[in-house]
Amino acid sequence: MNTQIKYLSELNPGEEGYIAKVLGHGRFRKRINEMGFVAGKKVTVIKRAPLQDPVEYEIMGYRISLRNSEAEMIEIVSSTEQFEDKSQNYGTIDEGLKTSAIKKGKEINIALVGNPNCGKTTIFNYASGSHEHVGNYSGVTIDAKEATLKYGEYTINITDLPGTYSITEYSPEELYVRKHIIEKKPDIVVNVLDASNLDRNLFLTTQLIDMDIKVVIALNMFDELKDKDIDFRYDDFGKMIGIPVVPTIASKGTGIKELIQRIIRVYEDADPSVRHIHINYGSEIENAIKGIQSVIWENPSIGDRLSSRFLAIKLLEQDNETRKFLSQYNNYNEIIAEAEKRIEALEKEYSEQSETIITDAKYGFIDGALKETRTLPHEKPKRQIRKLDDLLTHKIWGFPIFFAFLFIIFEATFAIGQYPMDWIDAGVSWIGDLVSTHMPDGPLKDLIVDGVICGVGGVVVFLPNILILFFFISLMEDTGYMARAAFLMDKIMHKIGLHGKSFIPLIMGFGCNVPAVMATRTLENRSDRLLTMLIIPFMSCSARLPLYLLLIAAIFPSNQGLMLFVVYLAGMLMAVVMAKIFSKTLFRKKEVPFVMELPPYRIPTAKSTLIHMWEKGKQYLKKMGTVILTASIIIWALGYFPRDTEYSQDYDAIIAQAEANGDDETAAQAAVDKEAERQEASYIGRIGHAIEPIIKPLGFDWKIGVSLFSGMAAKEIVVSTMGILYQADEEADENSVSLQKKLQQQTYVHGPKAGEKVFTPLVALTLMIFVLIYFPCIATIVAIAKESRWKWAIFVMVYTTLLAYLVSLAVYQIGSLII
Repeated sequence: MNTQIKYLSELNPGEEGYIAKVLGHGRFRKRINEMGFVAGKKVTVIKRAPLQDPVEYEIMGYRISLRNSEAEMIEIVSSTEQFEDKSQNYGTIDEGLKTSAIKKGKEINIALVGNPNCGKTTIFNYASGSHEHVGNYSGVTIDAKEATLKYGEYTINITDLPGTYSITEYSPEELYVRKHIIEKKPDIVVNVLDASNLDRNLFLTTQLIDMDIKVVIALNMFDELKDKDIDFRYDDFGKMIGIPVVPTIASKGTGIKELIQRIIRVYEDADPSVRHIHINYGSEIENAIKGIQSVIWENPSIGDRLSSRFLAIKLLEQDNETRKFLSQYNNYNEIIAEAEKRIEALEKEYSEQSETIITDAKYGFIDGALKETRTLPHEKPKRQIRKLDDLLTHKIWGFPIFFAFLFIIFEATFAIGQYPMDWIDAGVSWIGDLVSTHMPDGPLKDLIVDGVICGVGGVVVFLPNILILFFFISLMEDTGYMARAAFLMDKIMHKIGLHGKSFIPLIMGFGCNVPAVMATRTLENRSDRLLTMLIIPFMSCSARLPLYLLLIAAIFPSNQGLMLFVVYLAGMLMAVVMAKIFSKTLFRKKEVPFVMELPPYRIPTAKSTLIHMWEKGKQYLKKMGTVILTASIIIWALGYFPRDTEYSQDYDAIIAQAEANGDDETAAQAAVDKEAERQEASYIGRIGHAIEPIIKPLGFDWKIGVSLFSGMAAKEIVVSTMGILYQADEEADENSVSLQKKLQQQTYVHGPKAGEKVFTPLVALTLMIFVLIYFPCIATIVAIAKESRWKWAIFVMVYTTLLAYLVSLAVYQIGSLII
């Protein structure tokens, strides 16, 4: 059966449907349920008022009028929908719609809410079978992730919201979570708590209590309480605050089934521990809340959308988003006047800002509730972990350890990755030989061998190295060391005009610049976010890694790990220099305090780390079959056509004469010269020669220029383009030769440099520097535009390309004078 869910407000007079779900809030939801608007009941639209609002409906034999704003909060299954599944014997269409509506009532929408590092995404993954990355630092979950699971007769839609410490208005995450709860109105909010840090985690819980919504607490990492000998009577705690508490150990899947069962019981209103409580903030604050509520109640429609108590508390906290929400109602001025009067009285009484007064009262409630239900051990905690942390964040040894770890990552990327890389390279060559041997000559064969196999195959060989890099990055995230690195670097970041938290997005940029740009949302200050976005492209993402690996293995075989470390270090130094310049020019701003959670060290599960590594590997392979394959075919076509080339010599005659004389060397050289001349006359050759005067001062030939131009779409395409351009003459070889050897063998055919190597160590270094700095990939540009504005995205495109040219010019010209 294919039925479409609509809202009651969408029906026209004369149309009818069946109630699926009431989404409203508080008194509205209670009142509307009491009047018969429950799942499965038939409702018919009678007529609209002259001004189209309100609307008269008939339900259960009597008539009722609702405003459009109220009807928008009632989901229905429309009777105009056709039933495609004839196998179900409902008897009549009406009976089928009624059954469909009741079935829709078995659909539960839940939202996972909690502090960063509390294990929300781990629960999401385990419950839904998804493979979202789990990291032990703030800001991993950037956007809301959605998944669906079936449990008995219920369909449960899960949304994993960004980690946040509260739902005020300090960061984009906080507003995003708050808007989701208010606008999407999930049936149940699952508040995930880190059991080892209840005092801080429960602050968000108090705000959910104020909102008067259905909540279930997942007490995650429950095993850590036992390890610390902490006795927490969570059942008593749940009864005290009116919220059921389910202990979970998400990393092992413990308690997830029980959590889902409890969610269903709460949804069915069958859990006796659920009750709405009002946190007692003290007589003065309570009087202020009631005073504001009394003015809000003068417009009953406000309370249909949001709890009046929640709104009153937010007004006392001087929350601008709440003011914006209330500005649409006609008694807005009276509400604000009352709120300001109450705020003035409280601040005079407490000699403190009203927001701080509310916060202190919330933590007072938390302390009192935990004293009643939690018993802490008397003995001091073990110091082994503390000693480890002292070493890793030591003022002297912390930096050498961090940079040593980075060097180990780069060295391992080569050392461990070389063996599977050689196997894949051999496999690609074998496939190329097989196709060359068995396919008849013609454009299709050339496309497959020179375009697809050389283009895509030239990039796919680096998959093992990419996986190894992501494995180590995942390890840094999952253990909690990433946050320590940010702590370690804060003073340096501060010196160059950046916030300490900026270090995490920058390190993430080593994996991929796109999520790194999105991770800047964790920075509260807009200037910090923009400044960090502008320098993230200098962090060498995994897309650039194939070119580095190719050039370093071909030109610097004896110092591979060191050279890779130097290139990455150059990117970091470039980021430092540009951050300093931008902070003194574009982003002069007031200092923002460095406040960042240092999560506890945890041993990551092999499953989590391997899943993260493989998910990134899948993205890399997906890019192979889409962007890079398409680009490879385009590059091949531009290099293959036109076919009516006028050669400077009769190469066929020279080759035939040389073969007749047994002079294989002359024949092979003539074949290479013929192919080089044909390439220069092709469309891509013409493009290359057009831009060659611009790149010639950098030591680049036209083939390098074309490769760089194509790499603007995605940096991996630089390698695939080289694979096509430098291996197009492979038919002249008896055995296929790897792209590395091809680069080593490349010489200039014409001009003053004829016979000289194209890829000298200086040229290779200059090329890596240029690719390091210039034009980020299209996906990164779009991400920057999405997170800021297009003017900043365009600025990044222009300034990075100009900077790449100037720096590369300096490197090559100065290097030429020295060498």
